[in-house]
Amino acid sequence: MAEAIGSALLLAAVVGSGIMGSRLASGQVALALLANTVATGAALVALILAFGPISGAHFNPAVTLADAWRGGLPWRETPAYIAAQVLGALAGVAAANVMFSEPVFFASQKAREGVAQLFSEFVAAFGLLAVIWGCARLPAGTVAFAVGGYITAAYWFTASTSFANPAVTVARSLSDTFAGIRPVDVPGFIVAQLLGAAAATALFAWLQPLERDRRETMAIETQVIFACVHNAGRSQMAAAFFNALADPAKVRAASAGTEPADRVHPEVVAVMREVGIDLSRATPARLTHDLAAASHLLVTMGCGEACPVVPGLKRDDWPIEDPKGKTIERVRAIRDEIRARVEQLITAEGWRALSSR
Repeated sequence: MAEAIGSALLLAAVVGSGIMGSRLASGQVALALLANTVATGAALVALILAFGPISGAHFNPAVTLADAWRGGLPWRETPAYIAAQVLGALAGVAAANVMFSEPVFFASQKAREGVAQLFSEFVAAFGLLAVIWGCARLPAGTVAFAVGGYITAAYWFTASTSFANPAVTVARSLSDTFAGIRPVDVPGFIVAQLLGAAAATALFAWLQPLERDRRETMAIETQVIFACVHNAGRSQMAAAFFNALADPAKVRAASAGTEPADRVHPEVVAVMREVGIDLSRATPARLTHDLAAASHLLVTMGCGEACPVVPGLKRDDWPIEDPKGKTIERVRAIRDEIRARVEQLITAEGWRALSSR
């Protein structure tokens, strides 16, 4: 839903400002483009800040595919992301057309063809993904301003005015206005965009390899973060089991919470003592964007939208019941479920310690 709404508002801004700019500019194309540019860049910053913590604010199938390629988004979720982006983009174009008394959808007649236009889209998408990957591990909010700034500039330094987005390209073909593109020109644009995004992603996989890509050069090759809301039960148990079973020469785990409690739940301390692990002195920690960004894998257990979304960071969600206030018998069952999931993760990744085989 976040991807659909964000994409809709983005296209409403792109197409709506194009219509408004062209109507007010009295035939001055440069002035109309400037109005279109400023509105688009500003909208991008606002929308990424608003929806980034929820979905990552891709609003772009090329970004989604690149993120899945580098392990930040499960492949199983990719089709739904792309469908939401395309449907949202179409809704945004329809809204813009209706706001300016145009038909809901009407095919654009604006030609954008030729090698120069296609190369421009390759460059535009390459630059966009380079900016995203380059800023991915910087403090939260940096990507929003970087992307908004880049697209604002790319409107002017590319011959195509920088679509750089397959969903945007498809949607803009259904508005015969300033921001439009002929449907016949859409496939070439999309191919060029995907190639540019792939090239930038491959480059940054080499320039800034993820933790999993540096196994030969790091003493501890990976860090796993287990995250929940209070860091007083589920995530503490998961990290404790993980560090007890995984090879410490390869990987270590930490736990954190979005709203950390003062201490670990006593029921959890009790059931973990039964398996030889003492959490009585464990101190719940706060989950920050920087902590998540420095890890290889973020496993969430109930923190939902409050957990940070970091492009390129592999993420999984475990639907584990909160042990707070439960009976000892129920907390034991939760403990055993967490251990089983941890053992499955360690085995799947090849992280198991020889002594625990």
